[in-house]
Amino acid sequence: MINMKLYYYLFTVFTSFSCASFLSAEEKWESLFNKKDLSGWNATDSSKFRVGDGLLIGFQNDGKGADLRTIIEFDNFELKFRYKRTEKGNSGIWFRQFYQFDLLDMRPVTLSGAFYYPKCPTTFVWKNVDESLEKKDEWNEGQIYANGNRIIFWLNGQMLGDETLDPQVHRISKSGTIGVQVHGGDAFKGMQVAFQKIDIRKLNPGDPPSMPVVVVCEEPSQ
Repeated sequence: MINMKLYYYLFTVFTSFSCASFLSAEEKWESLFNKKDLSGWNATDSSKFRVGDGLLIGFQNDGKGADLRTIIEFDNFELKFRYKRTEKGNSGIWFRQFYQFDLLDMRPVTLSGAFYYPKCPTTFVWKNVDESLEKKDEWNEGQIYANGNRIIFWLNGQMLGDETLDPQVHRISKSGTIGVQVHGGDAFKGMQVAFQKIDIRKLNPGDPPSMPVVVVCEEPSQ
């Protein structure tokens, strides 16, 4: 029979350690968006981006697209962002200059969470065809892990892909800016994408990904 006192002691130690590790990891996250203005960002067309009510908003009404990119470049990192988009919108999060976490509805080909980059041999490194993953007209949580050639995406806690890019197949970029895309085209007139947060955590080579889960730290019931 298991010694219950020993069990609770070990459980408490493990829980405390896990929570401490989680909180330590959380402290390393830095916000790229200050909720006040676009300090630290450059836009190819500033008329397509604005800040209001603590949100970063990208939109287009004339068929012309634009990009908003950080001034600073990043190499190995995790990025998490909370977004909401209009249904017909076509947007995405750029990273390492030309990789993208797509935010779109391109049925039946793919939905938000596809991994795209220009001139990808298969158009997308991976796709998302699960319509239940993205919440329509609600806030969604995206997360990117980029360390070396390994890339992972999550959408609302669900892993979409985990790929170590092969230089013989894929274009390799080691670092670059973080960006928000507003896609051009008359089909996307009236589109809007909004972000509540865009947070980054720098990584050392080989650092493992952190899972996008909610950790609840509680004392075990006696």
